[in-house]
Amino acid sequence: ELEREANIAKNRALFEDLGLKEAVRDLSASSAKAAAKSKAKPVQAKRVKRERPEVEAPRRQSSRLLTKFHENINETPEERKLREQKREVELAKQAEERLLAEEAARIAKRPRHDTLNFHTLAETDSPQEVSKLSVTMQSVAQVTGGRRVGDPEAFTFAEDAKYKAAVKELREKVQHLRVVSRAKVTTNRVYCAAYHPEVTKDLIFFGDKNGQLGIWDARAPPDEEEDEDGDIAPENREGGKYWRLQLHWPATPKSSISCIKLDPIDSHNVYTSSYDCTIRSLSFVSGTSKEIYSSEDGVLICSIDLPPTGQEMWVSDAAGGATHLDLREDKSKARRYGLSEAKIGSISINPTRPHFLLTASNSRSSSKSLIWDARKLNGMPIKLAHRSSKHDSAQHTIDFNSSVVEKYMESEAGKGGLRGEWKHEKSASSAYWDPRGRQIVSTSYDDTLRCMSNFLCLHCATIADGRDSFPSLRPFCHIKHNCQTGKWLTILRAQWSPNPDAYPHFTVGNMNHALDIFSSKGDLVTRLSDPTMISAVQAVTCSHPSIIERAASGNASGRCILWAPASLAADS
Repeated sequence: ELEREANIAKNRALFEDLGLKEAVRDLSASSAKAAAKSKAKPVQAKRVKRERPEVEAPRRQSSRLLTKFHENINETPEERKLREQKREVELAKQAEERLLAEEAARIAKRPRHDTLNFHTLAETDSPQEVSKLSVTMQSVAQVTGGRRVGDPEAFTFAEDAKYKAAVKELREKVQHLRVVSRAKVTTNRVYCAAYHPEVTKDLIFFGDKNGQLGIWDARAPPDEEEDEDGDIAPENREGGKYWRLQLHWPATPKSSISCIKLDPIDSHNVYTSSYDCTIRSLSFVSGTSKEIYSSEDGVLICSIDLPPTGQEMWVSDAAGGATHLDLREDKSKARRYGLSEAKIGSISINPTRPHFLLTASNSRSSSKSLIWDARKLNGMPIKLAHRSSKHDSAQHTIDFNSSVVEKYMESEAGKGGLRGEWKHEKSASSAYWDPRGRQIVSTSYDDTLRCMSNFLCLHCATIADGRDSFPSLRPFCHIKHNCQTGKWLTILRAQWSPNPDAYPHFTVGNMNHALDIFSSKGDLVTRLSDPTMISAVQAVTCSHPSIIERAASGNASGRCILWAPASLAADS
């Protein structure tokens, strides 16, 4: 580096002697560009040193040396025999204690199925931090009446001019969104996110690769205490406040949080599913997390969804099953249906007609988006099911395997159970209903986002309540979008904005470090980016359920972004 600077100075002096001032200016400009080439720096978390207790490992001891230290020239054979027997008893006791400690360590690494409080879940041992989280959540207004849904007939414009006007109005609201706050909310890669409906603050939940739930109050005033080193530049400091709860255990990739859903009828309750094969309910009123379901045979849970009433839940898993839970009943009443031979990566409930389920298969051999009628599935006779015979399982889920489901759907009683399907060229990562329950957007590894909207008859009684299949699931729009995330990034999933008052639109991460917003007809509304503050792919996205001018995203290092009007940054 010193030689390079010396050469630059030497060349500059030579050019000045020759009168080449233009070359001197060009040389200075190139140096300035090189210095400013990498301006975007990741937000730096506060460096807080924590004293961690050192666990003393067992040490090997030499029997020869121990015998040598205890040698007594006047020791009789009887005394020596008693001493050796006593020593053997001590060694046996130490070995037993070591085995008990190892067994306890193994048990500690298994998934936790009991009810846990905040102090057990919190990353920090400070009760003050947990109390701040409780105070923040208690200030959230309680939502009653269930989640808001859209009108199926809203925004169905017959004239193209009205559609363009609606998109223009939407674009004017979202195209000026900026990075208002950023923070390293989770320790590891962000897998999923959910935006809380509270309107007085921006409260966002992020689930990471190791089973940790990050709760971010994105525009909260920062704490007064700074990092101990004090070497973080102001523009690189974190915004807002966040808390980390280790909901699922062990803290390894075996416990990745696959999905987060907010309770539609209780704004103080959050549901999370994980690869530790459990679904947990986190209540901020009681300050506890309890298990509401666990799959059998180690089947990974991929996705969950709840209808607007919030009284039941549908769960998809990696073995191609969809499980129905009635949250008002015991876990033993759960019914699992084998809907695919391959992994079902996502499941979505139609918000206006909750008996219509949408599934997406994440497999090369069976990459389909399917619409099922839950009334037909729940009407299958119990005698066709197979109950688990495991004695260590307290659930005994009622299981209808895929061959039984397929045979039942072909019968007269099951006619109309499968309403429609569309095969993708490669694995379908996700497929979701819009807030009106009228359109579908799917994401696939064939680098295409598909919009499907031939559901005018979906809300017609003769079709929706009958046995007939939908006329066609053929996509009316194909959007080319790079979805090749590879091994180190979370799979991209196009997510609808849950706001029923706004023109339907969805967000999706862009491999060029941006966040794309598309209209329901597939037109690009805007592309949000900021090269000076973002240097990673924003793979996970979500939107506020009530405020159009809000969006959030997360990347593979656990760093998260709040997109909002620039005026909010000035206010905070």
